[in-house]
Amino acid sequence: MRVDFLITELNVGGAEKALTELALGMQRRGHRVRVLSIGSAPSADRHRLVDRLANEHVTVEFGGFDHWSRMISATRWLARRIHADPPDVCQTFLFHANCLGTLAAKRAGVRHVVGGLRVAEAKRVRLILESKAIRRMSHLVCVSEQVRSFAIEQLSANPQSCSVIPNGVDAPTYRDAVALDWSQIGWPSESQVAVFIGRLHPQKGIELIQQQFHELFADHSNRRLVMIGDGPLREPLSRWADEVGQDRVKILPWQNDVAPFLKAATMLLLPSHYEGMPNIVLEAMAAGCVTVCSRVEGSIELLGDASTRRGQSQGFAAGDGAALTRLADAFFRSPELRRQIGEANQLHVENYFSNRQMIERYEALYELLLSR
Repeated sequence: MRVDFLITELNVGGAEKALTELALGMQRRGHRVRVLSIGSAPSADRHRLVDRLANEHVTVEFGGFDHWSRMISATRWLARRIHADPPDVCQTFLFHANCLGTLAAKRAGVRHVVGGLRVAEAKRVRLILESKAIRRMSHLVCVSEQVRSFAIEQLSANPQSCSVIPNGVDAPTYRDAVALDWSQIGWPSESQVAVFIGRLHPQKGIELIQQQFHELFADHSNRRLVMIGDGPLREPLSRWADEVGQDRVKILPWQNDVAPFLKAATMLLLPSHYEGMPNIVLEAMAAGCVTVCSRVEGSIELLGDASTRRGQSQGFAAGDGAALTRLADAFFRSPELRRQIGEANQLHVENYFSNRQMIERYEALYELLLSR
């Protein structure tokens, strides 16, 4: 089978990690795999996924189209590259690749184009463009049941050609990681640290953590908060951290390896307004970490039976700061509760969200499409 994977860019993110694991898995199973990135190659410090693909001889090509004003040129480039070496299946990831890649693949004569919907973002222009792209697809893969419902209700996706394949994770990477010693970032080793890891963007609901900081952290000398990532909120968050005090809050840049942070963390905080299936929750669960996250698309599906132990949930209603504080405070206070739920999280991920399962599901879908 010949498969092209089309993606907006290859910086390290949830969708990019999933694509990389899928491309590597399909290559190892004997299929011809190629990755086409609309954007430019990542900077040297964020080249990890590209290096992994190159090390296993997966062809990766970059268009260098980093701005929406070049979308026509990007579509033509994709169509030329696809036509030069036609695949049996094109799989697109992320909004721009869904829209431009689907159009390019159809122009190049590819019969089977599979889209990838990874987030339930209800912006009007985005809905219009992505719904048009979906009509050209042979099939649409959603990362969660809630995202599938969103696709059917908001994007007019055909339920018969719309399925769910959740993300996978390499559980041993996080399970066996060596925990970070907090003294490495200037804090006492015994600190209780809540971590936020992700794009510093309004989508992530970071303002809720700021609003609840005093009640959750300020009156407890051993509790601290570290936020890891880059994005449009980085500067205002850095100013806020300076005001609060670097002895209580640190804003760290994007990290090449977050496993040591998750292994050492008291909990993960993720108060997002919307998601699809957040990879960082999978990674935290694989590390045996408690996750305090909003009940948005994908998060509760990830937690599954691990979401409640001894009457203690890991989820709260999006935007409910008081609920976030009650939940996080309960975990700060009880090491036994954290241990119990952390072990349940780890087992749940290993049983239901492995990379092997994800790759097998995609491979079966492609084979089904080609058999028709």
